[in-house]
Amino acid sequence: KGLQHDLATALHQAAGKEDEVVHRNVRVKANGDFILVNLTVKPIADPEALQELYLVTFDQVGVDKPAVQKGAPAQAAAPKKKGEPRLMQELEFTKRRLQQTIEKLQTSNEELKSTNEELQSTNEELQSTNEELETTKEELQSINEELITVNSELQGKLDALSDANDDLQNLMNSTEVASIFLDNDLRIKRFTSEAKRVSNLIAIDVGRPLLDIVSKLTYDRLLEDAQDVFLTLVVREREVQAADGSWFLMRILPYRTSKNIINGLVLTFLDITKMKEAEQVIEAARSMATSIVETVREPLLVLDDQLRVVSANQSFYRTFQVTAREVEQQLLYHLCNGAWNIPDLRSLLEEILPKRASFQDFIVDKTFPQIGRKVLALNGRRLEQEAAQPGCILLAIEEVKGHEGKVAE
Repeated sequence: KGLQHDLATALHQAAGKEDEVVHRNVRVKANGDFILVNLTVKPIADPEALQELYLVTFDQVGVDKPAVQKGAPAQAAAPKKKGEPRLMQELEFTKRRLQQTIEKLQTSNEELKSTNEELQSTNEELQSTNEELETTKEELQSINEELITVNSELQGKLDALSDANDDLQNLMNSTEVASIFLDNDLRIKRFTSEAKRVSNLIAIDVGRPLLDIVSKLTYDRLLEDAQDVFLTLVVREREVQAADGSWFLMRILPYRTSKNIINGLVLTFLDITKMKEAEQVIEAARSMATSIVETVREPLLVLDDQLRVVSANQSFYRTFQVTAREVEQQLLYHLCNGAWNIPDLRSLLEEILPKRASFQDFIVDKTFPQIGRKVLALNGRRLEQEAAQPGCILLAIEEVKGHEGKVAE
C-alpha cells in the first residue's frame, strides 16, 4: 500500500527517459507497518521479445517509525481524518505530474519554436528554389524553341542532302560510267550499277577489300595500280579489256574531300568499245589506203596546211632517188635541193585548203638532182579528213612527154 502514485510516476519517467529511474525512501505499508524502500524501474532491452516492458524492483532500506517530540509525554498520535494521507499523496503526485508536464510543455514549445524557424528557413529556401526553377523553366522553354528551330533547319538540310544524293545517284547512273569508291584501306564504300560490268559486285560487298572482289577484266594489275595511286596521288589512266571483249578507259584518282583531305580512291571505267571498233575500222582503212598508195606507180606526196611533207609513196622515193628521212616533215620547196621551189605551184597549193580548190595537169619542166631533166604533170586536191583533223593535200606526179597545159620552169 502506498505505491500507486510513486510507481505510476516512476513508470512514466522511465518511459519518457528510456533509462533507469530510482525513487528512494518510498514509504510503503507492509504487514501493518510502514517500511522504506528504494523503487527502481528499468526498461528491458534484451531479449527482443521482452522489449517495451519494464523491470520493477523494490529494495527495503529500513522501517518508518513515527516521530516523537523530545520531552513530550508519550501518548498516542492524534488521529487524522479518514483519507487525508491518501489525498495528500494524490496531491503530491499531481504536483509532480503537473511540474513534469510543464517542463515537457516548455521543452516541446522550444522544440516547436526551433522547428518553426527551421520550417520558415526551409520555406524561404523552397521559395528561392521555386523562383530558380521558374527561371530555369523559362530558359528551358527558350532552349526548346531554339532546338525546335535548329531541328527544323537540320531536317531541311537533311531533305536537301537526300535530294542531292538522289540527284547525284541518278546522274551517275545516267552517265553509264562504271564507278567504284574505295576507302583508305582499299575497301568498297559504294559503286554504281554499271560497275557490275567490270566486276562481280553486289550490295553486300560494301566494306569488303577490293582484293576479294572477282574482276571481269583481263587486266590483272588493278590492285597494284590502286596502291600506287594511293601512295603517289598521281592519276593513272589505262585502256583495259573485259572478258566479254568490251573495252574501257580506266582512270584511278585520289578521292579528295572538301577540306582537301585524301579519303580513298575513285575508279572509273568509261566504255570505249565503239571507239575501239572505230579505231580498228580506221586503221584497217588506213592500211588499205597505204597499200593502194604503195601499189600506185605514179609518185604521190601528202602535204599538210604548211606544205610540209606528211608522207610519200615508194614510187616517189624511187623516181627522185631520195629517202624517207630526206623527204618526210620537210617543206615541199626544200626538196631536191630546192628544185620544187616553184612560185606558181606554191600559189596553187596554198589555195587548195582554204578555198577547197584543186588543179590538174600543171606542167613542170625542171632539172632534178641525180635524175636530170623531167617534164611532169601535177594534180593537186584536198584530202577529206575528220572535222577535228587538220586538212591535207594530195599531190600526184606523172611524167609526160608532151607540153600540154601550163608550163613552169
